[in-house]
Amino acid sequence: MSGILERLGKRLLYFVQIVGEMLKLLWQTVYFFREAPRNLQSIFTQMAIIGYETLPVASVMAFFVGMVLALQTGVELQKYGTQNIIGAIVGLSMVRELGPVMTSFLVAGRVGSAMAAEIGVMKVYEEIDALKTLDINPVRYLSMPRLIACLICVPALVIYADIIGMVGGALISHLHPKIFVSYSTYYDSLKSALKFREVGTGLIKAFVFGGIIAQVACYVGFNTSGGARGIGVSTTRSVVLSFMLILTADYFLTRLLM
Repeated sequence: MSGILERLGKRLLYFVQIVGEMLKLLWQTVYFFREAPRNLQSIFTQMAIIGYETLPVASVMAFFVGMVLALQTGVELQKYGTQNIIGAIVGLSMVRELGPVMTSFLVAGRVGSAMAAEIGVMKVYEEIDALKTLDINPVRYLSMPRLIACLICVPALVIYADIIGMVGGALISHLHPKIFVSYSTYYDSLKSALKFREVGTGLIKAFVFGGIIAQVACYVGFNTSGGARGIGVSTTRSVVLSFMLILTADYFLTRLLM
């Protein structure tokens, strides 16, 4: 029994240490926000990678998520003659939950892993030490542009994904013979359900999730060791840790914003 408690204590201590180190990195990164005007090129480069290059995958994901959501709910609603509210269901589901979470998962898997790998390579091959030798702060040079880019691009991607998902839901609701809801009925239901509060809740979640993705990727990258194998481990660790923190934050934000 004492051995189990000792292992649990060590794991808890390790978790607290990681949280403390990540908060320290976050504070250092936010401190260098004042240097953002001098690093616009790096920020725009990261925004292109996070935002523009993610649009095709985000479009496919959101479109089919919206269609599947409309298909599954529409067929059930049709049994009770309430398929006219399908627009509200699809819209609220996309804006409140599916849009922010699915888009953040996509960014964490596609971009967060690449960030962790890139910084991990620099750490393993001592390029970060070279930056320090040149009197370039690694947090300002690497972490700050990525955090700002994520805070801007993830909410923008979520808005885009929400719209594409609603379009997919409208298409399947109108074309599927077992549902058949006119576009005007779908739009009226959607318009009556979506309020500023719902949209704002999704954007707050997206903003927080974007910060989590950037900070986890940078933290894991800065703490990479062990050569090529260590880089692979850090990439996987970044994705898994991002997913866990996004889901945890999603629960607490939902409770807070209800």
